[in-house]
Amino acid sequence: MSRQPLIIYVPGLLPKPEATTHREVLLRCLLAGVQRVDAKIASAIAANAEHFDIVSWTYDFYGEHRDFALDAAAVEAVIAQAGPTARDLAESMSTKRRALRWLFRLGDLLPFLIPHIATERMALHLRDLRRYVQNRNGIAQNIRQQLKLPLRAAQLSGRPMLLIAHSMGSVIAFETLWQLSRVDRHEVDIHTLLTMGSPLGQHYIQKRIKGHDAIGPVRYPGNIQRWINLAAIGDLTTIDPTLRNDFGAMLDYKLVECIDDRPVCNWFRLDGELNPHSEFGYLVNEVTANIVVDWWRAVSPAPGLAG
Repeated sequence: MSRQPLIIYVPGLLPKPEATTHREVLLRCLLAGVQRVDAKIASAIAANAEHFDIVSWTYDFYGEHRDFALDAAAVEAVIAQAGPTARDLAESMSTKRRALRWLFRLGDLLPFLIPHIATERMALHLRDLRRYVQNRNGIAQNIRQQLKLPLRAAQLSGRPMLLIAHSMGSVIAFETLWQLSRVDRHEVDIHTLLTMGSPLGQHYIQKRIKGHDAIGPVRYPGNIQRWINLAAIGDLTTIDPTLRNDFGAMLDYKLVECIDDRPVCNWFRLDGELNPHSEFGYLVNEVTANIVVDWWRAVSPAPGLAG
């Protein structure tokens, strides 16, 4: 059986570029960060296309792709920049962003306020989230099936897995892993689950995810060894940036070795405007890179050399 390490990436909401282009760009961002931490491991990941895979579910959901030309210059800029500037840090911690996070948290606790405080972008996200949660025309189950296929294939091949899930992708990953372990009864072992910009801290999500009405350990997935969660400063999707306090029962039930919440600074800018929620900015980050490097060293028999 192949023991080649596998990174599987699950994106969040909104249309994404065509799958091949999207994969190439995501991998470029990831490798740019890893290169700064460990050049040998970056080369090893890049040496074999089978080390990185993405679950391109958004086309089925939206029926369209995003033109990557809209993001190309911003991606080049975030890759070229080694870290956040003083301006990036100041904007991510601005009074406006802190006030918006407070309002969104209030709306999460008191849903009747949402129509009065929701921005246009937030309203669109809520619309898409409801469509997924309600599984309209079986769309949510179809999305989860798209993730189950590479997970099962990797498990059968004995490949150690790092599952990276951004934003709504973290909900998809959580529910898929729950179904695999609690409903399908299929053995899948995720060495590390890395969530980025996750909404799993929101009460709205927690009341609706798979397993929420179960009691005891079956409420949670049973196939994750380590869970690391990244929340960028100023990311308004992560209105509750820590997940250990929400899913700590998984530690009590010994379902997971750790749930590690880590703050990061995301310096991605599109048309000059800071977007701390960007998947490209999360992937290029040195914090992300160190997690990938640590995982690779843990699962590769010849760290930095397996290709």
